[in-house]
Amino acid sequence: MERLAGYKEVLAEAGIGVDGSLIVSGDYSRASGEAGAERLLAQAPDMDAVFVASDLMAQGVLAALHRAGKRVPDDIAVGGFDDSPAATAVTPELTTIRQPWDRISNEMVRVLLAQIGGEEPAAVILPTELVRRDSA
Repeated sequence: MERLAGYKEVLAEAGIGVDGSLIVSGDYSRASGEAGAERLLAQAPDMDAVFVASDLMAQGVLAALHRAGKRVPDDIAVGGFDDSPAATAVTPELTTIRQPWDRISNEMVRVLLAQIGGEEPAAVILPTELVRRDSA
């Protein structure tokens, strides 16, 4: 849910309203990405961009768009999240958001140790990085 909250926050900062009917939930699998893309295409066939909560789901989105005759990124841009190996295992290679996994793991250990010690650790937000490839 944090990814969805971040998506909504960025749209709000850009002055773009959120249309809840264009948000499709999934289970981070390729199959749920395909199903979600098919639903969105039926609802909004002229959409020009899709942001997906994981690179694996984005693989499914790319497959559904290809079957629908949509050209990525010419007809529709696709962005993923994670910068996993899935991002470069597709054509076109996926534009995605990279998370700082080394820092995330360090913070998780710090938080766990603080909780074991009876402390209430502060929330931490770590920066992400846009990785530009060919899908957007």
